[in-house]
Amino acid sequence: MTMQQASLHSVPETSPLTPDLGAVKARQQTAWASGDYAVIGTSLQIVGETLCEAVDIRAGQQVLDVAAGNGNATLAAARRWCRVTSTDYVPALLERGRVRAEAEGLDVTFEPADAEVLPFADATFDVVLSTFGVMFTPDQDRAANEMLRVLKPGGKIGMANWTPAGFIGQLFKTIGQHLPPPAGVKPPSLWGTQERLDALFAGGGSVAVTPRTFTFRYRSPAHWVEVFRTWYGPVHKAFASLPEPQQALLETDLVELIGRFNRADDGTMVVPSDYAEVVIRKSL
Repeated sequence: MTMQQASLHSVPETSPLTPDLGAVKARQQTAWASGDYAVIGTSLQIVGETLCEAVDIRAGQQVLDVAAGNGNATLAAARRWCRVTSTDYVPALLERGRVRAEAEGLDVTFEPADAEVLPFADATFDVVLSTFGVMFTPDQDRAANEMLRVLKPGGKIGMANWTPAGFIGQLFKTIGQHLPPPAGVKPPSLWGTQERLDALFAGGGSVAVTPRTFTFRYRSPAHWVEVFRTWYGPVHKAFASLPEPQQALLETDLVELIGRFNRADDGTMVVPSDYAEVVIRKSL
């Protein structure tokens, strides 16, 4: 049955066309809480630093980091003398960010929060940031609306989002070939496209997208698989959800994926992964 044909029939509540986004979010939260994303996140610190420069952040501004993980953008903004509130729906990751901030003597507020229901008043923040975080929300429109809502008129949103064709976008596509994603839920990598961002923030302000690249550097492809399988929640959960024979197939596909992107010829892994650096200025 085509989508057009389906529209001619009543759709039951259990239809894949109307996914239970609450259940999807609960599964995602469990995935991100598994492993230890901080092991991966720390290596991405340069992205937070670059993003703060892209939004031309100013000392003294009120900054919100959404889906902050272990605090890369949080720390980058705090280092620039901003008043930062760091949020995530995985408390253990916020605690990792807190430890990092305390080690540097940075004054940061850490608060558990769902990116789709931010516990802040309208027009509270000068800048809202997210590095590879908000893009994973199941209700994309709601998350975008929340970021705009808590932002002051004339304020800026800065995001770093993986692209569909880049290495991490293809990683999730590869996982999806072994564990199909929930029907009806839009791929997170759409946040890395101009078209989707224009739709998400339509009428909210100007959207500027700059192509960027982060390079994963590991001892070998096998080392990357080991680290991500152990510590990166979505990959960790994918392996845990598959029987052993299929785990071996997934590992083979991941090594092949790395081979398509790897530019190292010395046995190590040097894999560029495209992402979109996004700056949105909210309308006055």
